Amino acid sequence: MKPEAIRSILATDCGSTTTKAILIEKQGDEYRLVVRGEAPTTVEAPFEDVTKGVLNAAKEVEELCGRQILDNDRIITPQKGDKGVDIYISTSSAGGGLQMVVSGIVKAMSAESAERAALGAGAIVMDVLASNDGRLPHEKIQRIRHLRPDMILLSGGTDSGNIKGVVEMSELLKAANPKPRLGINYKLPVIYAGNQKANGEIEKNLGEDTDLSIVPNLRPVLERENLGPARDKIHDLFMEHVMAQAPGYKKLMAMTDAPIMPTPGAVGEIMQVIAKKEGITVVGVDIGGATTDVFSVFKDLEKGEPVFNRTVSANLGMSYSISNVLASATLPNILRWVPFEIDEVDLRNRIGNKMIRPTTIPQSLEELKIEQAISREALRLSFIQHKAFAVGLKGVQKERTISDAFDQSSSGETLVNMMDLDILVGSGGVLSHAPRRHQSARMMIDAFLPEGITQIAVDSIFMMPQLGVLSSVHEKAATEVFNKDCLLRLGTCIAPVGPIKPGKEYVHVKFTLPDGTQVDKSYVLGEMELFEAPYEAIEAEITPARGIDAGAGPGQTVKTMIYGGLVGIIIDARGRRPFVLPENPGERVKKLQEWSLAVKEFENA
Repeated sequence: MKPEAIRSILATDCGSTTTKAILIEKQGDEYRLVVRGEAPTTVEAPFEDVTKGVLNAAKEVEELCGRQILDNDRIITPQKGDKGVDIYISTSSAGGGLQMVVSGIVKAMSAESAERAALGAGAIVMDVLASNDGRLPHEKIQRIRHLRPDMILLSGGTDSGNIKGVVEMSELLKAANPKPRLGINYKLPVIYAGNQKANGEIEKNLGEDTDLSIVPNLRPVLERENLGPARDKIHDLFMEHVMAQAPGYKKLMAMTDAPIMPTPGAVGEIMQVIAKKEGITVVGVDIGGATTDVFSVFKDLEKGEPVFNRTVSANLGMSYSISNVLASATLPNILRWVPFEIDEVDLRNRIGNKMIRPTTIPQSLEELKIEQAISREALRLSFIQHKAFAVGLKGVQKERTISDAFDQSSSGETLVNMMDLDILVGSGGVLSHAPRRHQSARMMIDAFLPEGITQIAVDSIFMMPQLGVLSSVHEKAATEVFNKDCLLRLGTCIAPVGPIKPGKEYVHVKFTLPDGTQVDKSYVLGEMELFEAPYEAIEAEITPARGIDAGAGPGQTVKTMIYGGLVGIIIDARGRRPFVLPENPGERVKKLQEWSLAVKEFENA
């Protein structure tokens, strides 16, 4: 069906616990979300058929919209009169999602490119193997056998380089003879995306024992990555092998009008579409119970091209992994965000209770504040991991100064430049379902520490996965629903950065709110203030103090358009990133309460 002929779309996301369905319809010349339904996912016993959960979610949509979509156990497609929908599409992370092992020769070059390809395709990377990772051959073999991934991506070497390294890695893989996680009657999919001169040797080593696919090299030359073919092959094999083994997925694949995408891969897809269409830089986060995914699209300054990156912090989440957040962040770092005095033992016990009862939600304001304090640390740590991974290519020759000669780090420079960030998008229960949108905005500002002028938004009901798979079929419908129904624009954060003595004037802002109120005000270091304003363009003039940067350079005035939103315009004059909270508990609590009051975070604020 031609995209312009599509009148209605049913899209589902089969999560590990819940299957979410949305109905999108053409209203006049634009596409809008009509209703949303959900039902428990049925991939496990006693049902062991994912389509039952899909049909239950579709049944709720049918009841809410008041027209027929199902005919017994079948989604009616295409739409006939008022019955059915024109297309049905789906994403999935049920059954643990897509789990992969990747390998390369050099950990900081080809192995990292392989990891980027797998993460971008929506996989959870269980381990990264490399010739120089410090493990002995028998340890690598044992590790591969133990992990039982869904798929393995093997890479290494440029197309003009030596083949010895990749051949040795393929021999290790052959010796390990790994078994797939799902299904015992099929061969493990292996993708080779390395030095093309080694294709024959790789075929000889792995051709019989695995389902081998050979695609173009991830790093044909040191200066360039070519991740597209490997990512496309991962999607194909995910459909053909992994999905086909999960209960009921063959039926689901027969029902859909487009290939099923892994949920995180679909979220990355819509992020890239929006960033490209609007010419903006984006950071997105999805914080769940067990993992936190961070997505970003930033320009590579050397090439001038947008670069997409995704990372999965598989041990940082708000329920199943909450004790890992405590272990990684340490108690003092969580405690610094709790806006009241609390005993350390009490805080540890509350975190432990959440881990053993992961489906509970806060029952008091005190519990809510503790959960939001923990979320700040989970988001902060996930973003640190993301910045360390979203880097320029290693091994590329650059002009070097004498100071570079003493820099022994193997990493390239991070592509994440917060001063260039246009919009920060949050999703996941703790952000999307916070009792007040002001709390979501404050959590993201405290965790990500935006610099300069940044728009803040949340995904209203977490429909980004469905819109991601829709963008591959009908980009116009996906972007219209994303902007009008999915994205809740909270407002703009104005956060100049730089060193200054306490008590000195930090920044002066000047703008006129839509209701005619004129703001012409100076702020000293450590202050915050919220101005409520709807989502409209507002002309602003921001003059930072000498040495302070608001986006145009130290001390330079910025004249630009800013936007309000459901929260409004937040002035954040808390200074240098990361800022340091007072060590004295009483002073710290007083400061947190002052900021909370300033941005009207709670009802009594």
